[in-house]
Amino acid sequence: MGMRASARKLAAMQQRYVGNSGLRVSALSLGTMTWGGETDEQDASELLRTFLNSGGRHVDTAASYAEGRSEAMLGSLLGDVVSRTGLTISTKAGMTTPDGRRGIDTSRNAMLTGLDASLARLGTDYVDIWFAEAWDGNVPLEETLSALEFAVRSGRARYAGISNYTGWQAAKAAVLAGFPLVAAQAEYSFLHRGPEAELIPAVEDAGMGLMACAPLGRGVLTGKYRGSIPSGSRGASATGSASVEQYLAERPSRTVEAVCTAAKGLGRTPQDVALGWLLAQHGVATAVVGPRTPVQLKEILEAQLSPLPPEIARALEDVSAAS
Repeated sequence: MGMRASARKLAAMQQRYVGNSGLRVSALSLGTMTWGGETDEQDASELLRTFLNSGGRHVDTAASYAEGRSEAMLGSLLGDVVSRTGLTISTKAGMTTPDGRRGIDTSRNAMLTGLDASLARLGTDYVDIWFAEAWDGNVPLEETLSALEFAVRSGRARYAGISNYTGWQAAKAAVLAGFPLVAAQAEYSFLHRGPEAELIPAVEDAGMGLMACAPLGRGVLTGKYRGSIPSGSRGASATGSASVEQYLAERPSRTVEAVCTAAKGLGRTPQDVALGWLLAQHGVATAVVGPRTPVQLKEILEAQLSPLPPEIARALEDVSAAS
């Protein structure tokens, strides 16, 4: 399909409600974890322009991404590439990665200090969704929730959510919160179906929408790792190989082969099959794609995003059930 036809088709990328809230985001969200690291400002600008031109609207970042450089890079593009009201933005606080070591602190002080810093880097006075990025066993959950509530009541966040919580943690947060949590963010794909057991039922019961991260299995579901690890890929890099390695084992490889076979039979790309299935699953509001380069994004944006034929979906679910 030519890029002109693709652009026409995607100009009306579906806008979907997040859980029971009135907030709408695009079916695909643009993830910015690599911005300020592997993705430079020139590529980030092209990624954002291409995404917006294809009907995309929601951009996801975090204070922990590249130690704040991801937010700063997105902030530098606001007003230049797009107006603040031309997109919705989510960011996260509570996790730090000094020297590559992950630390978690979702205390009220750390969260609200983090939000002030995020808003400064983004160059805006509010974000659309603000997430507690991880569960903190050292801080009372009520304290973390009080920070989220304060941010919403003060207008610095339009909505609030939780990220990387398990099912019971999400359910507990929803019960204890004195205000609506609208979203949960977690990894979910054909290669990571764990959320189906407890997280998705908990999220749906609480009226939250799931923002599915790594919907392409960290790039593995594109089929590019079949047979070998291509140079220049995440799997070939010193920093990214560990995140991909678990999906290159025999069982996930069978799933990837099945997805590629289905794609060939349907005349769709493997990315399209993976995303089309995911967006039809219970509770999913948006799939957060994180292309490192404009070429990768354009490949993703060729997707129809339509549901798979039921018999194909069932067959792929059977193959991937243990993932």
